This record gives sequence, C-alpha cells and structure tokens, in this order.
Amino acid sequence: MSVAVPLNSIPAPILPLVAPADNAPLPEGVRVGDERLVALTEAAGRKVSALIARESQGGFLRVAISGGGCNGLSYKLRFTPEPKRGDILVRSAGVCALVDAKTALYLKGTHIDYSNQLIAGGFKFTNPNAKASCSCGESFSV
Repeated sequence: MSVAVPLNSIPAPILPLVAPADNAPLPEGVRVGDERLVALTEAAGRKVSALIARESQGGFLRVAISGGGCNGLSYKLRFTPEPKRGDILVRSAGVCALVDAKTALYLKGTHIDYSNQLIAGGFKFTNPNAKASCSCGESFSV
C-alpha cells in the first residue's frame, strides 16, 4: 500500500531537530515500543533518513492513521521535531518513529517498506490488521 509523504505542507523549523540517542531521556509521557508495533525495512529506513536530512522538518517520523479514504482509514506519514505526550517511540532501521496510542491499536504488527519503482513506487504498508484495502493502497478497513 503506497502513501505519499506531504513534504512541503509543514514549515521547517529554524534549527533542524534530531531524534534522541538511544540512551537519551524521553519527554514525560512518551513510552518506548519495539518493532512488534511497527517495523521499517532497511529500504524504508534509508529513504526516511534521506528525507529527514533533506527536509529539515524534524528528526522523527510520525506514523498515523486517520479516518478517510476509500475504505474508511488512511495512513499518514509526516516529520515532526518532537514527540507528544502519549506517543510510543519505536526505533527501526535507523529511524525514530512515533505512533500515538489510538493509531497503535490499528498499526500493531505493520511493516513499512519503500520501493523506488516508477510504477507503484513509494512507501508500502503491510498491515496484518487490515481486512481490506483500496487499489490506491492508501486506505484500509479493519
């Protein structure tokens, strides 16, 4: 399932913020999760890392699910400079991904891959919770 990352819709901060080191303390209310929640392939990790460096919009990848799309729920990806209270931080393929608690219910076990193919390229979600998805790959139902 492919999702386009809206790269120009978020203004860049004055100083790019980077994700914390593995041993850095997290803000209050932020929990650490693992790849059982969401995992990025090496290809997805390389692409996200390159986009983070290029866009300078923050050092975290926020993975979210919102209502909408052909099947009722849509994947959303964006960069953010810092976690929010209630976020779950997952380190995968060199990327610090943030997932809010509501999204975690729908995302558990999801793998994110990246393909640079001319047709059907982009980020691909493999979500074991999805019962159906639309042909565009950006929405699903549970």
